[in-house]
Amino acid sequence: MLKLLIIYFSILSCSPGDELYARYGHTALRMQDTENNIDAVFNYGVFSFETDNFYYKFVKGETYYQLGIEPTRYFLMDYDAEKRPVYEQRLNLTEEQSQALAKALAINYRPSNRHYLYNFVFDNCATRPYNLIKSVLGDTIISSYNEWEGCTYREFLQHFTGRGTWEDFGINMIFGHRADIRMHGEERLFLPEALMFHLQSARLPDGTPVVEPTQIAPFTIAHTPWYKTWYFGVVLFVLFMLIVNLSDLRRNKWSWWADAPFILLYLCFFAIAIFLTFFSIHPLVGFNWRLFLFPIIHLCVRLIYILR
Repeated sequence: MLKLLIIYFSILSCSPGDELYARYGHTALRMQDTENNIDAVFNYGVFSFETDNFYYKFVKGETYYQLGIEPTRYFLMDYDAEKRPVYEQRLNLTEEQSQALAKALAINYRPSNRHYLYNFVFDNCATRPYNLIKSVLGDTIISSYNEWEGCTYREFLQHFTGRGTWEDFGINMIFGHRADIRMHGEERLFLPEALMFHLQSARLPDGTPVVEPTQIAPFTIAHTPWYKTWYFGVVLFVLFMLIVNLSDLRRNKWSWWADAPFILLYLCFFAIAIFLTFFSIHPLVGFNWRLFLFPIIHLCVRLIYILR
């Protein structure tokens, strides 16, 4: 007589939200224990803005996230309220593998273990569940998923941030040359959508599917109107400086009030870039040529007055 499983696990892939930290989606593990009437979500993406010096620690790369547990209905209600679809893929585990995964999660949830040093690329809400799944399967996972294979981290992130958005501009300002390293294989699985599609076609060496077939879809990326892009911001900036130049030429007098705020802003950007390059432990940040974009545009426009 076949023994029915009493513990089921699923991967929940949550589509992106409006906030920057939610722009890339989210991954969590769902556990259904039929014997003990438990239906809970294990969430490695729990953090608090109330943490002492949160923003400083975040910029420096010393943000600690933690494993949280909540009833599945509450977890899904939050995403439903934000109109963010959640895709569920049930893991095709044996009873022994399900028990091993449940035990691993219980160990992870111990007070001494539940906090971890968050790393956006190498150790996050998507990589943690996937590594646990690999540890209990005990075999190499083979997948035909090849989207974004050979692309850079920068290109990959731009797709979800939204090319041309001000968030995209800011990220490009602080990302250094390491963001232009090309990704291969499982290096792409730090973002939830990539992990979802990787698992959809994943097999063990004997051909066993890692997840049961289910209906999934690419995450919807919000469209950014042209007037909200940083490209349009550059146009406005150039037009503003041209108007200032024409006024200065007519009056034969330099308008320092127009340059000083921008120069101060450039200095702040450079200071932040230097701090990130030498003191942050974020893997992709660093000094890069894009920091000089606005100062160079500013200088070029001002040459009209300087070289009059």
